[in-house]
Amino acid sequence: MTIRDIATLPDLILRRKARPVTKFDGNLQTLIDNMIETMRAAPGVGLAAPQVGVSERVIVVEYGDEEDETVPKKLYALVNPELKAISQETEVGVEGCLSVPGLLGELERSLAVTVKGLNRRGQPMRIKAKGWLARIFQHEIDHLNGVVFTDRATKVWKPAPEEAMVDNV
Repeated sequence: MTIRDIATLPDLILRRKARPVTKFDGNLQTLIDNMIETMRAAPGVGLAAPQVGVSERVIVVEYGDEEDETVPKKLYALVNPELKAISQETEVGVEGCLSVPGLLGELERSLAVTVKGLNRRGQPMRIKAKGWLARIFQHEIDHLNGVVFTDRATKVWKPAPEEAMVDNV
């Protein structure tokens, strides 16, 4: 596995709509493995293929309950993910991004989502997520559509050192 370079703004790959994956081959498996290793090394809780220079609809997310660290983190690798349902109930929260280093933003996202996609072997998956996990999925799927969190933010700022504890997605 290889840790890949993470694209940062103003890299144009972050502004393109990624193309759907049609081949579930060794190249895709290597990409997913490299994305997981890159996300963990960064460190972050999510990563989209365009962030590592590949304009394909692939995301990885790894997240666990911060309040109960005895529960292991869950790892998701999704190919061609789509938001199939989003709650009307929203929440304003703070996000950071590996592709926008040094900035945080405040933005509104749905509190719950249903994500539909394929796993790394091409089998259908459906995930219901709430809270921070729902926020991560929305953030990563935005990347696949050429949207960066600062596009949606109502407020963006350079954090003070004690604020830098926000998980990068």
